[in-house]
Amino acid sequence: MVVVTGSDTHRTIDAVWRIESARLIAGLARIVHDVGLAEELAQDALVAALERWPETGVPDNPGAWLMATAKHRAVDLLRRNKRLEHKLEEIGRDVESRQDGAPGFDAVLDDDAIEDDLLRLVFTACHPVLSTEARVALTLRLLGGLTTGEIARAFLAAEPTVAQRIVRAKRTLAKAEVPFEVPPRAELADRLSSVLEVVYLVFNEGYAATAGDDWMRPALCEEALRLGRVLAGLMPKEAEVHGLVGLMEIQASRTRARTGPSGEPVLLLDQDRARWDRLLIRRGLAALDRAEELTGRPGPYALQAAIAACHARARTPEETDWARIAALYAALARRTPSPVVELNRAAALAMAFGPAVGLELADELAAEPSLKDYHLLPSVRGDLLAKLDRFDEAREEFERAASLTRNERERALLLDRAAACGRATASP
Repeated sequence: MVVVTGSDTHRTIDAVWRIESARLIAGLARIVHDVGLAEELAQDALVAALERWPETGVPDNPGAWLMATAKHRAVDLLRRNKRLEHKLEEIGRDVESRQDGAPGFDAVLDDDAIEDDLLRLVFTACHPVLSTEARVALTLRLLGGLTTGEIARAFLAAEPTVAQRIVRAKRTLAKAEVPFEVPPRAELADRLSSVLEVVYLVFNEGYAATAGDDWMRPALCEEALRLGRVLAGLMPKEAEVHGLVGLMEIQASRTRARTGPSGEPVLLLDQDRARWDRLLIRRGLAALDRAEELTGRPGPYALQAAIAACHARARTPEETDWARIAALYAALARRTPSPVVELNRAAALAMAFGPAVGLELADELAAEPSLKDYHLLPSVRGDLLAKLDRFDEAREEFERAASLTRNERERALLLDRAAACGRATASP
């Protein structure tokens, strides 16, 4: 028993909750077969800890204490529900045979059982019956242990909006009677794709915030990386899981170099590569190697990780293998056809074979309806036009890009580039 007092207790409980909440909710969901109810029971256990631990001290095994307390709450609930009497007998015998749910609750905290439950929780929170926004919010709540307020601040959303999104998500899962299970093999690929999409969406929002005053939100990158690493541990033979982890590790390695002293964006080719995190790069390359070992046909995340690896291996921008990057984007376009992938390929072609080559493809994309309000299309076109000394056209493109972005840091950068084109036009 660890005795702490006052604010130290609350900090300790907060740390324990961050570590244990996902496993706690996962274990309870297996018992009650209802994610929403499992979270309520876990929250009840947290309240009990907040009430008792300041007086009794933090248990030697706080996770076991929380699970035992939550299980007692489940027994009380099941007693009031006649339809679940058979579960009451099973759970009640287990709980009541132990004194006060003391640490040592080994059957509940068996490592294999925990891993199985966590995997079930991942697939439930990311079930395709939910909207993308709901999957992201529920995953961060159940697996990340984030509060509603923290999720709202991370995505610049109103807290009541996020709260309602989470409530509706849990109701949808219950109404659809989504089973708390890992999907059968026949469905695994599609369902795993949904899970990986959620993790990468969280990472991307941290890596390049879509709106607000900050260019990056590193806490979201860290949370996505943590979820990705957990998933890789739970599904070690899934190549795309390792591909996504490799991609995120390598991209995260640039975090310190992506902003200047005042928080302003620093573009890839202007970054101080000495500030790139070599440990994260090594971890990312190892994950990419693992993904490539597991499959002869790399998936979308492994291909993107291979593109990121080309940058990571180049000691200077001039050493970057742009021809390989363009080829990898072409392979990615074949696997997952997308105008955004084609736009990235245009930028790579411009670096490998000259701006006129890249601009030809970018111009073809100008008529693509899905890119109508996508600010990076005029941004890329502006960059290529500037390299061709077509400064008036470039200025217009940068100004259009600035009008479309919702990120204030990015808007300032684009307007600066537009102004530079204006000055170049005025020069004799």
